[in-house]
Amino acid sequence: MEIERLDLSEWGDALPRRGFEVFHDPDALTVLDAHTGGDLRLYGAFKGQQAVGLLPVFVDEKSVGRTVFSPALSLGVPRLGPIINPNSPKQRKWERINAALAEGVLEDLETHRRSTLFRMTCPLGYADPRPYGWNEFTIEPQFTYVVDLDGCEDLDDAMAGFSKSLRNEMRRYDELDLSIETEGIDAALRIYDDVVDQYEEYDDTAPMTRPFLRDLLSNLDDERWRVYVARTPDGTYKSGIITLFSNDLAYYWQGGVTASYERVSVNNCLHRVILDDLVTDPELESVTGYDLVGANTERLCEYKGKFNGDLRPYYVVESSGLEMTLAKSAYERVAGSLK
Repeated sequence: MEIERLDLSEWGDALPRRGFEVFHDPDALTVLDAHTGGDLRLYGAFKGQQAVGLLPVFVDEKSVGRTVFSPALSLGVPRLGPIINPNSPKQRKWERINAALAEGVLEDLETHRRSTLFRMTCPLGYADPRPYGWNEFTIEPQFTYVVDLDGCEDLDDAMAGFSKSLRNEMRRYDELDLSIETEGIDAALRIYDDVVDQYEEYDDTAPMTRPFLRDLLSNLDDERWRVYVARTPDGTYKSGIITLFSNDLAYYWQGGVTASYERVSVNNCLHRVILDDLVTDPELESVTGYDLVGANTERLCEYKGKFNGDLRPYYVVESSGLEMTLAKSAYERVAGSLK
């Protein structure tokens, strides 16, 4: 098996049809590369001409050492990391590819050196980080909720497992003269202002910059994102949610700041419209889950738990030792949004 470095065009050709996160999209990686201090490296594991494993990383060379991250820092990216796509359903084939990709990438990055710090947040569905543990990295599970929409034919199917209070609030949307429509990048930037204000309330910093958000939505295909905005009859903005899409999942990515209209939660109404689209819009037919993007903060899980989503694990792999402990504290200050 050969481990090769790819350019973005080759990466796009090598992506499988399913099983990757939205930020694995080459257009998203292009924007990440432009907005991070490190250099993007794209690795592929090949069996013959077929790509059977992929891993993007961002490498930042400093005079004191090297940092390697996947995903890049402080850009609001929930997960990135490796994709394993064997041409055989056998577990041992999957494990061989996984081990070969990990070993080849770690060797090329010289992660055995103490001056190299490594941190990777793996995608959903990547269930075997053991090769990194065998190379003396620490492995920590994290969690998100994913609302299962596979087989749902209508909104009632999608809401069947929700808490009674959440279902009742969502159904009240029909009684309101509140309008929820999809809008463009200007509306996304308005939502961004809400996000900044919310983080300031908790003495925290927003997970991305305004230019990054603008460039990301400008460069991604329209099928990869929608901006849902709630307005009153006179056009007054109430709240909004920026939703991203991979081939498999919709992501509740940014927005959803608390707001009410006639004593009804605007955000519950926004989620209702998003879910309705996910189960009825033919353009979203391949999407089988709604990722609430995080189940790691207790105060947020009380609300997210009302959606009765599947609790899905993913893994954080990082260098061990004092250096990484210090770097991790800095990382958490800029990555605290994905909870």
